[in-house]
Amino acid sequence: MKDGRIVKALSGFYYVQSDDHIYACKGRGVFRKQKVTPLVGDFVTFTVTNDEEGYITNVKQRTNELVRPPIVNVTQAVIVMSATKPTFSPLLLDRFLTLVESKQIRPMIVISKRDLLNENEETEVNEYIAYYNEIGYPVHFVSLMNNSDLTAIIQFFKDEVTVLMGQSGVGKSTLLNAINPNFKIETQEISTSLGRGRHTTRHVELWPVHGGLVADTPGFSSLDFDHIEAEELSNCFIEMKRVSHLCKFRRCLHRKEPRCAVKEAVENDTIKTFRYDHYKQFLQEIMDRKPRYSND
Repeated sequence: MKDGRIVKALSGFYYVQSDDHIYACKGRGVFRKQKVTPLVGDFVTFTVTNDEEGYITNVKQRTNELVRPPIVNVTQAVIVMSATKPTFSPLLLDRFLTLVESKQIRPMIVISKRDLLNENEETEVNEYIAYYNEIGYPVHFVSLMNNSDLTAIIQFFKDEVTVLMGQSGVGKSTLLNAINPNFKIETQEISTSLGRGRHTTRHVELWPVHGGLVADTPGFSSLDFDHIEAEELSNCFIEMKRVSHLCKFRRCLHRKEPRCAVKEAVENDTIKTFRYDHYKQFLQEIMDRKPRYSND
């Protein structure tokens, strides 16, 4: 028996790294009966059948799990947004941040294509950056053509399992290729008709990057919050979480309730209106979804 971590899942095989060796493993049939699907990032126990292959016998407990992309035990998310082409979207950024916060994954924000902005456009993006920095999020405003920008990002990968998130065409694969040209991950131009790139990543795989592991994942531009309850949503907005305990009602949703500390903070401009508006939009989505029923 050996212990290892799944670093790639492809064509029915789970590629498990143990020490400095990777084994192509199959899952035991018992997993299907128990409805356990091994995923990239899983810590597993496996039996070696020869120098290259084995069978997974046990999947260890996970600290978190993402459905799209299917990956587990992530410690850090680098959310890559573009300043232009596609246009910078605080709404989409907040969707990613909400998902990451709900999974207790530490986020870092990278805004790419700085070199493509004019002065007025850069000023507008910098105003958003200033607020995200103020509430505690590290933000890197970069040109992927600038080596010093990349050097500032590289240091954050050490000892982390990082997932790159962001819609297609913002530069996730370009960023990885720039950090390590040996990756040679396929990239494509932005679709002029759709205004977004076509994602080129076909499967999830963990790559060794500067002392850590990084997953290059398919780009996507829509997110839902099926796993988040209405009462939990404000905990995913870190500046709201800090004051919500001061609300009059313990289960305050920060909409129409009296003596709401979050609404007071919005009125005082310590919580920005755009963030509160996004919160209300996400809350409405959660409240509008169809109820889920247990099969038990």
